[in-house]
Amino acid sequence: MAQLEHIEAIEKRLWTAADTLRANSNYASNEYFLPVMGLIFLRHAYRRYLAVKDDIEAGLPTRSGKKRALTKEDFSQKSAIFLRPQAQFDTLVALTDSDDRARAIIEAMESIEADYENLRGVLPKSEYQELDNGVLGQLLRTLNPEELKKASGDVFGRIYEYFLTQFADLKAHDNGEFFTPVSLVSLIAHVLEPEGGTVLDPACGSGGMFVQSARFVEQRHQNPTERLTFRGLEKNATTIRLAKMNLAVHGLEGDIQKAITYYEDPHELLNKADFVMANPPFNVDEIDADKVKVDPRLPFGLPGVNKKGKVSNGNYIWISYFYSYLNEQGRAGFVMSSQASSAGRDEAKVRQKLIETGDVEVMVAIRSNFFYTRTVPCELWFLNRAKPLEHRDKVLMIDARHIYRKVTRKIYDFSPEQEQNLLAIVWLYRGQQEHFLDLVAGYLGRMLAEGDACFAGNDDDGKAVEPLPEFTVALAMLQQALQPFLNSIGQDAPPAEVVQELDATARSFIADMEAFEGALEKEQAAWKNQKTTNGALTEAVRRLAPLAEASRDLSRQTDLLFKLAGRLIETCENDCMARDSDRWASREIMRLRKAADEARQAAVEQLKQVRYVHRQARWLTERFPEAKLRDVEGLVKLVDRAEIEANDWSLTPGRYVGVAPEAEDEDFDFEEALRTIHVELEDLNAEAVQLAAKIKKNFGELGI
Repeated sequence: MAQLEHIEAIEKRLWTAADTLRANSNYASNEYFLPVMGLIFLRHAYRRYLAVKDDIEAGLPTRSGKKRALTKEDFSQKSAIFLRPQAQFDTLVALTDSDDRARAIIEAMESIEADYENLRGVLPKSEYQELDNGVLGQLLRTLNPEELKKASGDVFGRIYEYFLTQFADLKAHDNGEFFTPVSLVSLIAHVLEPEGGTVLDPACGSGGMFVQSARFVEQRHQNPTERLTFRGLEKNATTIRLAKMNLAVHGLEGDIQKAITYYEDPHELLNKADFVMANPPFNVDEIDADKVKVDPRLPFGLPGVNKKGKVSNGNYIWISYFYSYLNEQGRAGFVMSSQASSAGRDEAKVRQKLIETGDVEVMVAIRSNFFYTRTVPCELWFLNRAKPLEHRDKVLMIDARHIYRKVTRKIYDFSPEQEQNLLAIVWLYRGQQEHFLDLVAGYLGRMLAEGDACFAGNDDDGKAVEPLPEFTVALAMLQQALQPFLNSIGQDAPPAEVVQELDATARSFIADMEAFEGALEKEQAAWKNQKTTNGALTEAVRRLAPLAEASRDLSRQTDLLFKLAGRLIETCENDCMARDSDRWASREIMRLRKAADEARQAAVEQLKQVRYVHRQARWLTERFPEAKLRDVEGLVKLVDRAEIEANDWSLTPGRYVGVAPEAEDEDFDFEEALRTIHVELEDLNAEAVQLAAKIKKNFGELGI
């Protein structure tokens, strides 16, 4: 299993366990989420503490044969939190049911707040008194699985974000609006490229914009705490606590002030911010026009005001504020309601003035269902006060509504590759052809690596795995287990036809597998001398296409072989009464069938990766064959101001890029479609169970 999938499996298991505890208690989601987030914070702080503790101790000075005690400053230099013994997670996990776990957790939080001024009053404490002692014990153990004790990287930072996602989906706090989906935040950060300076989020929610900005800097092998200064505004006190914990869990700090951004500006960053990133509330209609009409953050004037003296729609208040915060080199990226880009009347006048500055750089249309609490589509706006002269009167329009990955029946996001492909368009717009070519080359190199991993690789624990050979072995062992019974019934029995088909398919599969391996070795040898010019890479995409198709064929053969083996077993049991024979080892056959299915799944998933990665390279080279930006119907167009003016100053990408031509879906996978339907059915069944439990509880309370 790939590392990412391994982390995702851990995330889902932890969430399921934690949510089961909530479901079996008397607590609502809004009573449960903050204590859970606090414990995840503690667990992550402890992992970071242990990761650097030995290194710190090895460098401590010695006096009179004794090393001095560890201090907060020792850990701060390593982007970790100093934990006193009572705040260390193992201490809390070791508590028994006779101990007061709530009191112990509160003391742990208090000890951290005593050492870290920026966290004082932030960590949850009294909330733990509301939780049952046994529930707390189970929760502590749930968040302390063995695999996380040896996990590397920012695993708990990811888990913190995952839990934020799930609680947002439940609307456990502030109607879920405290959280912006990670895929959108990541895309904003990578388009903006906040390499250094002040990052302002005037509607910061749980702080995701800051975290993704830091990740961008880390990807460039630099220290975000040295490069970036975070400033945030947020009206909800509980959300501020979430944001500060989110920053701390990633080893970051930020100045987040409680304020209603419409009327307050405590950071006083007018014309001073290097970067503005935000996901503000959409379509707010209760902003007092009298309070904001002379605000210096409204350089384009007020949008419409209704008869009640309220701003008709707050979208352009936010947009104006974001623009006004930027310094002369500043860049902004934010999420906005899709209504805003084509809104009429007074809002259109504000939009026109903004466009006439020449500072609107990129617009990206996002389909519905990217958010956890609302299904509406949205758009990503990017402003650049230092836009190159050749682009001053142009706006890059990208329609990404047909680019998405289905996570659940209700939620979509971008896969990492989809995000990179959208970024590649921006790179070409900026003349960064080398980034585009590096991405294509990276896909092709990764394709060959994924092909190699079909035969030999390592799992997350470092154990050697051989997906395709292991499947053939598992299938052969299953066939071997069936053979004693097949020998006893003769060649004219009903299973004979299935046996012949299975044997023929297996021989064909082995031959095709060997041919695939041979072609792979040939291409790997050629890749060592691969040139990375656009022409050479485009040719490589074409050259590697047969290998990609071969991986699809092998995947289908793998599924077919397992189906035939299953059909053989069923024929023996149903037509030949195999279960009554002493030569039919039912339990062993069941075990081997399950093992073969697991091997099949591993082989199919690995084979799919080969074609999937090749498809990404082909997607780029087919749309941009010269490795230069060009208009692509239904996807992207660089639009000049004259065309925008002719379209009522609209900034809606779909109005300019047109509709992509209908294309046959050559990648349609019937079995994958069935699996998707199965996932959706599971979602519906889970919802049905939850509703049934709620109805039963309500009836119970009514005495029915």
